[in-house]
Amino acid sequence: MKRYPAYEFPEYVDWAPDAAVQADFAARITANPDRAARIAALDTARLLDLYWGLVMARLHDVQLKRWVKQGVISKAWLGSGEEAATVGPCAALQAGDVVSPMIRNASALIERGVDLQVCFSGYLGTTDNLTGGRDLHIGDLAKGVIPPISHVGDIVPVIAGCALAFKQTGQPNVALTWTGDGSTATGAVHEGLRVAAALQVPFICVIQDNQVALGTHGQTHFKGDFLAYGAAYGCAVAEFDGNHVLDAYAATAWAAERCRAGEGPVILVGRTFRMGGHATHDER
Repeated sequence: MKRYPAYEFPEYVDWAPDAAVQADFAARITANPDRAARIAALDTARLLDLYWGLVMARLHDVQLKRWVKQGVISKAWLGSGEEAATVGPCAALQAGDVVSPMIRNASALIERGVDLQVCFSGYLGTTDNLTGGRDLHIGDLAKGVIPPISHVGDIVPVIAGCALAFKQTGQPNVALTWTGDGSTATGAVHEGLRVAAALQVPFICVIQDNQVALGTHGQTHFKGDFLAYGAAYGCAVAEFDGNHVLDAYAATAWAAERCRAGEGPVILVGRTFRMGGHATHDER
């Protein structure tokens, strides 16, 4: 493979594998027998698709960051380092399922078949975008992507409603969205989870715990454990390594299987960390 220095990711300059990290990655795969079986069932093509998704997600963010430095756009919200928390869950879904990403989960659009040019045009505000250039938050209903909104957390009851529609119409589909550790402080998140559990709808809520809400550390704004939400609302709950795409995939595949079997919603807690500022204007 020919390498072009101008296009190298800065964090990969002089990079070398860490044996301890590799061992931890491998151990995570075998820690849960159900997930290990699901991962073992992935063929080479599926594994390459997962890798492609991670690379495309990072390239998307790299391009946005370059545009910020060039003055093309004013700022961007990046998911660098958290790609697995988006790519893994999306890979576990099927045609007909719906997702609604947070702005940091922009790679969900790519995973669901939205052209990369469309994703970029959302930031550029051009009229060829699906929103006609009116807003950054984009989606494509034809591809099962419901646009996110700025009011973090408010999309949870919306997607729970999509799951209710699937249940009422007898469609074997799943509705999935992400919410950050910070946005779990909003009432809308809890209203959505309570209704989803009460009505036993096929809904997956991924709590993407990147350990910081804007500029507030997670241990400052929340003293509990997100895994306790399962008992509180009466639904299944599990956690996955949000930096491990195979673990994220297998956990979501398990959750989706439960949903399709009529066993109600699932809360997944993805443990990850934010590798930068809240947005590019907040870089240190």
